[in-house]
Amino acid sequence: MKISVIGCGYLGAVHAATLASMGHSVVGIDVDHAKVEQLARGAAPFHEPGLDELLQDGSATGRLRFSTDIADAACAQMHFLCVGTPQDKASDAADLSYLVSATRALLPHLAAGAVVVGKSTVPVGTVDMLRGVLGRRPDVLLGWNPEFLRQGTAVKDSLVPDRLVYGVDGGKAAAFNRSTGAPVGVAAALDAVYEPLLRAGIPRQVCSCATAELIKSASNAYLATKISFINAVSELCDASGADVAELSEAMGLDPRIGNRYLHAGLGFGGGCLPKDIRSFRAQATSHGVDAVADWMQLVDSVNLGQRQRTVDLAADLCGGTVAGRTITVLGASFKPDTDDIRDSPALDVADRLAAAGAHVTVTDPKAVNNAWRRYPRLRFEANATRALEEAELVLLLTEWDEYRRLSPAVAGSLVRRRVLLDARNALDAAAWQAEGWVVRGLGTSAAGGSFYPTDAPVPASA
Repeated sequence: MKISVIGCGYLGAVHAATLASMGHSVVGIDVDHAKVEQLARGAAPFHEPGLDELLQDGSATGRLRFSTDIADAACAQMHFLCVGTPQDKASDAADLSYLVSATRALLPHLAAGAVVVGKSTVPVGTVDMLRGVLGRRPDVLLGWNPEFLRQGTAVKDSLVPDRLVYGVDGGKAAAFNRSTGAPVGVAAALDAVYEPLLRAGIPRQVCSCATAELIKSASNAYLATKISFINAVSELCDASGADVAELSEAMGLDPRIGNRYLHAGLGFGGGCLPKDIRSFRAQATSHGVDAVADWMQLVDSVNLGQRQRTVDLAADLCGGTVAGRTITVLGASFKPDTDDIRDSPALDVADRLAAAGAHVTVTDPKAVNNAWRRYPRLRFEANATRALEEAELVLLLTEWDEYRRLSPAVAGSLVRRRVLLDARNALDAAAWQAEGWVVRGLGTSAAGGSFYPTDAPVPASA
């Protein structure tokens, strides 16, 4: 099938490359010339494992190309809208201006009977609004096919998704021929796109457009709720002497609860969860559903509160203040396996420490180049070994595998004081303590031991 993908950011670039890998002829359209040139060379403009290989394969086979000219989408039978829907600068609501602009730009180039399907995360009612944009083209079919990608595993999530969701006018009852049961309209077009996935047994759910629009936001809201819940409980654990890691492990063994997203730590960031829960809150408020709006407000507050809690714990570990202290932060991206720093909890904490007078060095395997221009108060060092030299406090803020594999003995030979705040509860505290480190986590106060006062001597190297 000939397909266009409008918008080639994190979602669009991955979607275009994976569709080409399924055998479709795909053109990706974006207004950013530099981005398009880089994608055309087979190199992603951001770090996403496995994506470069897909881009290069698509280019080599001729099934994948990129362009800045929206007219190049004219030959496509199916058009996927993958442009960004960031948080509005003046409110919690999603900014749909890019989506509307892309749809208007596409309108003159739609062939008769073309299918336009949105993948961006949007508030409920967006399809109705876009139908107005497409109003003078009643022959064009419109639907919604929400994405469920996770940065760091986006290629796998596209090639082996856990489900496919189709939002169509009239819902499931209107998506199939009453006589034959065969899919029709948008559902039939999407079945043709995803035929290899359906053949492999990936479940498909067909629903109304309103339901499809809400599914992604509701899913992210639930995941954010689990994270904020266990983070709130971690504060109770600190106050009571309990261990949140043991508590969450036991909770997760209950099949009704499960252990995914039930890991206490610094909290979530990035370009999806924070803006999606705020958009969800705005949608609930606009529909008069105060319970959901209040719930999302609390989830957001708990998440943001983890950042100041981490700063306060860092001050405790430095004898009451971080002013004048040399601090090393491990991690700048909002999560491992990406170079995305949007709403990064790690950089937020690092910047707060610097604002309090600390001398902060941040290291990260992939995100240093993205971060250094935006955070002038911070020093950046790509090499973790050099970043650790002479540190009086080390904070693990993004749980990259290379930081999980750090040798406590080697790290101890580089720092001035062996004091570690593991704000992701990702390290083996006992192994680090065995090498003379004072270790503190969030909600794991039992692992903390006694803290060094500000004038404590440097522990002997191992």
